[in-house]
Amino acid sequence: MKQFKRIKQGTLLLVLVILSACKVQHEALKTDMVIPQKYESQTTLIAIDSIKKTAEAPLKWQAFFTDPILVQLIDSALVNNQDLQIALQKVQQTRAGVQYTKGIRLPELGLNLGAGVRRFGDYTIDGVGNYDTQFSTNLNNKQKLPNPVPDFYAGVYTTWEIDIWGKLKAKKKAALNRFLAEEQGKNLVITNLISDIAQRYYHLMLLDRKRAIIEENILLQQNALEVIGLHKDIGKSNQLAIELISAELLEAKALVMEVDQVIIEEENTLNFLLGRYPQPIVRSDFETNPELTQAVKSGIPSDMLENRPDILASAYQLRAQNADVKAAKTAFYPALTLNANLGYQSFRAAFLFESPASIAYNVVGGLVTPLLNRRALKADLMASKASQQAAYLNYEKTILQAFTEVYQLLKLDDNFRNRKDVKQEQVSLLKQSVETSRILFTSGRAGYLEIITSQENYLQSQVELLELHRLKNQNNVLLYKALGGGWK
Repeated sequence: MKQFKRIKQGTLLLVLVILSACKVQHEALKTDMVIPQKYESQTTLIAIDSIKKTAEAPLKWQAFFTDPILVQLIDSALVNNQDLQIALQKVQQTRAGVQYTKGIRLPELGLNLGAGVRRFGDYTIDGVGNYDTQFSTNLNNKQKLPNPVPDFYAGVYTTWEIDIWGKLKAKKKAALNRFLAEEQGKNLVITNLISDIAQRYYHLMLLDRKRAIIEENILLQQNALEVIGLHKDIGKSNQLAIELISAELLEAKALVMEVDQVIIEEENTLNFLLGRYPQPIVRSDFETNPELTQAVKSGIPSDMLENRPDILASAYQLRAQNADVKAAKTAFYPALTLNANLGYQSFRAAFLFESPASIAYNVVGGLVTPLLNRRALKADLMASKASQQAAYLNYEKTILQAFTEVYQLLKLDDNFRNRKDVKQEQVSLLKQSVETSRILFTSGRAGYLEIITSQENYLQSQVELLELHRLKNQNNVLLYKALGGGWK
């Protein structure tokens, strides 16, 4: 009756332990975000969870960039760039975490080989007992204990925590999602690297063209200086005109040196991105290849959820934090662990592998649960929930930032296209004005100031047009990156 009462009390205690552990369980944080259906300022919102993900991936970067030299440079950078290599090593670090949790739900199995010796004092219970066995008639010669007593063991052991509540599964899931997030971090590095190389390469092409424009302007100024010199000789001009034109000519030559300096800096930066020491960068001519990219299709905002590495990384981090919260909750529940040993054990090496006499084994099962002083578990759960909330907010922030970025780049694309058309028309008119001013000056119907002004305006308009080309191409590359392209 007493034994039954003890069993009943033990069962009641176990039920109370389980119920107390279950009190910490709450609903996992759900993703209730919504995103716009179109890249417009006013549009209908749709829940992320209801989106059918059927988006097509953007063009691969090899097809998006039309310049073969640029494609070769990017290929080289993807092999040699140090930042990318560092990102790859970080991926390997998180891969180790996945490897660690890969068999976390399976039993551990190991080999145990041991040898030792013990001597018990003559006036101890063990010493007296061992001495007394020497006179026992129940023991044969093999069973008599020597003094000191050797101990030899060879066998296997296993430890297995049975994942009743899914704690180990949650830890495995968290490690996998962190690995996937780090993978997307590497893809983000690739995307940024490709974008940076493309922009700097195009800038070098435009700098070459800018230098050629300034040199053309120098020829115009030299011709104007010769004309004014002839006019001075016949009394139709003066020394002031020659001095002003000469000053403009010197300024143009100084501008060439300034452009050369910028070219050196851009080449060095580009070589660094390529993972190599300074050397000349072979590049295409802007006049023969003014466009480096294909047209970008914007698609719909939900496409970004599958293509942008930063969104994918933040989503994986959120899943990892959700798994951490589950693992922290289940830490309050009872844990069932099995331990077992099986092998040969003997106090004489010669008898170690005699079967079945030397076979030894033990099996122990334990159900352990925290009852008092659970501050560490509560603190871990509190920290996990806070990290989960931060990951949720970061996911929401990343999506908002991505939509805003694409929206702005789409609007800028139209603006740059219109500005470039207007500026091109201005350049054509100012080019004609240079020739007109020269003719008028020769006929005496215009002064040298008109020549200087027309040449300055023509040069400035050409430089501004080149800058619009650069901004338009940069916007195109950034839009391609913002939509999730550039890493596949």
